[in-house]
This record gives sequence, C-alpha cells and structure tokens, in this order.
Amino acid sequence: MAYESLLSVLQNKQKLSAAELKKVERVQKTSVSESVPQLLVKLGLCSELDVADAFVLSGPFEKVAPDQYPLETQLPETVPLRFLKNYHAIGLSHNDDITVALMDPEDQFVIEALKLATGKNIIAKVGLLSEIDAALEVQYGESRSQMDKLVDDLNVDDLGEEDLEHLKDLASEAPVIKMVNLIMQRAIETRASDIHIEPFEQSLKVRLRVDGVLKDIDAPSVKSTAAVISRIKIMAKLNIAERRLPQDGRIKVQMLGKELDLRVSTIPTMYGESVVIRLLDKENTVLDFHALGFTGKHLQQFIEVLSQPHGIILITGPTGSGKSTTMYAALKQLNTSERKIITVEDPVEYQMDGVNQIQAKPQIGLTFASALRSIVRQDPDVIMIGEMRDLETARIAVQSALTGHLVLSTLHTNDAAGGVTRLLDMGLEEYLLTSTVNGILAQRLVRKLCPHCKQSYTPTADIVDGMKLRRFAPDIAKDGVYVASQSGTGATGDIVLYKPVGCASCGGLGYRGRLAIIEFLQMTDPLRKLIMAHEEAGAIQRLAIEEGMTTMYENGLIKALQGITTLEEVLRVTSEN
Repeated sequence: MAYESLLSVLQNKQKLSAAELKKVERVQKTSVSESVPQLLVKLGLCSELDVADAFVLSGPFEKVAPDQYPLETQLPETVPLRFLKNYHAIGLSHNDDITVALMDPEDQFVIEALKLATGKNIIAKVGLLSEIDAALEVQYGESRSQMDKLVDDLNVDDLGEEDLEHLKDLASEAPVIKMVNLIMQRAIETRASDIHIEPFEQSLKVRLRVDGVLKDIDAPSVKSTAAVISRIKIMAKLNIAERRLPQDGRIKVQMLGKELDLRVSTIPTMYGESVVIRLLDKENTVLDFHALGFTGKHLQQFIEVLSQPHGIILITGPTGSGKSTTMYAALKQLNTSERKIITVEDPVEYQMDGVNQIQAKPQIGLTFASALRSIVRQDPDVIMIGEMRDLETARIAVQSALTGHLVLSTLHTNDAAGGVTRLLDMGLEEYLLTSTVNGILAQRLVRKLCPHCKQSYTPTADIVDGMKLRRFAPDIAKDGVYVASQSGTGATGDIVLYKPVGCASCGGLGYRGRLAIIEFLQMTDPLRKLIMAHEEAGAIQRLAIEEGMTTMYENGLIKALQGITTLEEVLRVTSEN
C-alpha cells in the first residue's frame, strides 16, 4: 500500500490503529478516486491536522499556516477551479516556480497535471483540507459559507406541527446531515465543550462554548430549524414527536479522528426546542493534578486527605467548574488493584477501567440514595457519589464513611466553607459532619494564556498596591512545577503580569485551555468546634485562612503572577471577599 511513511507516523503517534488501517485498505479497493489521506479524514479516523502533521514528519514538506493563503489566485486560467476543488489544491505564489498547497502533497498525478497546465516547476506544501477549500472560495469569489450552500440544497416548505413523516424525511436528507456534521466538526476543531442551538422567531442561533466562553458561529437558516433539531434528536434516539417536554439523550460519534460521547439536552422554548450538546472528548481530558492546576501546598494537602482510609471529601463549585474532572483525577489516583471502587453518577461522564460505575435512573427508582444502600453491601473501599442532592443521600454517605469507607462527592456552593453550611441546611447533624468530613475543595476554571503570544506588561502602582500583589512574589518560584524565572518579578523587583494577544495557535483568542484555581479547607479541631457551635460560613472561612488556607482569589493571583492566566480572568470568576 502507498503512503507507508505517512501511515507509519500516524501509527507511531497512536492516531491510527491496525484495525483502522485495515478498514482504510478495504474501502480504498472500492473507492479508487480517493487517496489514502482523503479516506483517513472522510472516514473520521484522523483529523485534517493529524494528516498534515504526519506529512511534515514523514517527508520534506512544510505546513501552510492559515494566514499564508493569498486573497487572489496565483494560478493561470489554464488551471480550472473544478480541478482544484476536486483535488484540494491551491496556488500560494508564482515566480520562476509555482508554490501550491495540497491536502495530499504526495499525489504525483496532481503535481504533473499542474506542471502541464502552467509550464512551470511545482513546489508542493501541505495544507489542511478545510483551509484550502475555504481559501479557494475567497480567491474565486465564492465566499458564501458552506452553511448557506447547504440551505440552498434543502427543500424546506412550511412544516405543520404534526407533519412528522415529512420532518423525518428532511432530517434524513444529505443537506441536513451535512449541516449537523459541519456544526459538530467546527465544535471539535475549536475545542468546544458545548454546542448551543437556540431557535428564535427570525433566526436560528448556534454558539460554541470554548474555554468557558460562548461565541457565535455560522448557523443554518431559520427555515431549517425543525429539520436540524429533528436530526439531532434522531441521532440521540429521542422522540421527535414530543416537543412539549424536556428530553435527554446520548450520541456516540467518530469524527476528525476522535471518538466522542455527546450528551444531548432539549427543552421547549417559544419558537421551538433549544438544544445543548455537551462534548466529552476522552482523548483531551487529562486526569493529572498538575495539569488541572494543583501545585505546591494544595496538591500535597489533597493527596494527604485522599490517602486516608475513611471519611468524606467534598468538591464544590458551580456547574462547569471542573468538579467532575477533579473527581475522576482523584479516582485515577486511588484506582489500584488493592481497592474496590464503586461510583453512582448521573450521567456517567467518563468510563474508567477497574472502576464499577452505576448510572442513576430516577425514573425507575434507581436514585443516588437507593443505589448507595446497595453499594455498601458490595464491600467497596471507595465510593464516589456524583452529587449530594438531598438529606437521604448525605446521611447514607455519612454512614458509609463511619463504617470505614472513603467517600467522594460534589456540592454546588460558592466556596469551601459554604460546603459545611450547605450540609447543615440540608438537615445533617453537626456531630456527624465534623466526625466524617476530612476536607472540602472549592474550585473555578480560568482560561490559560497562550504560551506563543502572551505579552508581558508592568501594572500600575494602584493595581499592585490595591490587589496587594507584592505579598505573593515569594510564593511564585516555589509553587509546584511552575518556575517563575521572569514571570513573577523582573530584575528590578517590579511586578510583571501578562495579557492575551492572539495568534494562529490559539485562533486569535489569546487563550488556550483552562485550569483550576482552588482553595482547600482541611478539617481541624478548631474548625470542628466552630461547626459544632453553628457558626456561619464567614467565621469558618476566616478561621481556615488564619490556619493557612489559600483562597481561590489568592491562588488565582499567584497564577496570574506566574504568567499562566490574567488578572481579568481571576476577577471574572472570583472576588476578594
């Protein structure tokens, strides 16, 4: 089979398995018009970026950056547009030689054809398929979006509310399938965590949540709303006839070389059903404490509490603050052959080898509480509860901790001290709480600065003094794996901070990825006395700080001084008090 070097690189980088390679070989026998690189992308086995990077590593090819595509065509009229589109080729420059970007730079047929058409030597570079196609649209005056073209192909009349058969037919048509796939593809390419599809009277809005912030993308026409939403519901095995009640489902899909588990939620709104799709990308989920933002004292304290044989560890924060990821990182730390771990979750977000995971199903009576009653009879060492939602669940968790189990769970509170008062408000007795809770972790997610384009600046004296930044300078170099060097303080002792700029690597945002800023309240005897005396959360927080707890706000300031994030990000998710 041709392309041995390319395939070898992809296999060495674990982007292509032996079984997937056999699949490509089988398909190629019946699809001679498409090359191996095109099939890898078309079948969803590898992303465009994976293929382009593999070409660079396997041969003498340079990769073309998105900003290197010229706005005007660099090829003579003897080269037809149809040829360029079919073979995903585009001219970059012309002098004595002509430089072209190809999706498949090893395709000798294309290179020889371009030589004959231009009469010049061809220098081939490698480009991403989608970037080449988009640049061709710009160069040849066809700058209408792919989404607009798909809407033109869709034969949508005014649909009646009960015209389900017509709706099913539309949802199964190629244009609608391509629309939904295009939305999902863009979400994967931009590393989005959620897709929001929202119908309004005059428009259908599609937004992606990237690193915690929503941004608009090109959306289908409002006349395709019913067909697009029905397509998603069919994929998630939901009832497309039911438009009055919320529904939840799941989709498993392989796209751009990734296996994705999508959670789908629909709710009825004024102008149709609003759909939110959560993308769970197992490959990009790093269950490593350092990568999540745990360093220095926080990491040491959390590992110490995890190593205790029994008790309760709580992780708190609002929805989307990374609680589940931290919980799975803790389970990974605890997951050894000597321990039996059972979880009850709603839903099961990530499957872990060696961990017995239970999916809660309240509609048939399998709630957190009912599952927990059975779990304790299974002789586990560690129990993980997706969320403490009610007093019954909290009481069984406490009983499990008292009988020698280590229990991990989450709560929705604003800070660590608030976790104590939340359990008391549920009705849990204070003597049970103080005797079982070992520690409470609170966290928020902030965006990380792009390391390629972040820019240093010296903040004003008002900011330095007002936020008391100098008090953290001694902590920077010793806080875990991050080395301050020039990040925290300059040679003159002045405070240095960083701001986002934007480049090709981060998609012009200035940020890439997220990490947690955290506070960890470790239960001590003085804190237990305060809890027994029914003191408010503020008093518990003050005593914990006196005992050495670093707050989320302070942890965020340290990470800003280290050049990992910005002051604006810290202030966006926390406050000083």
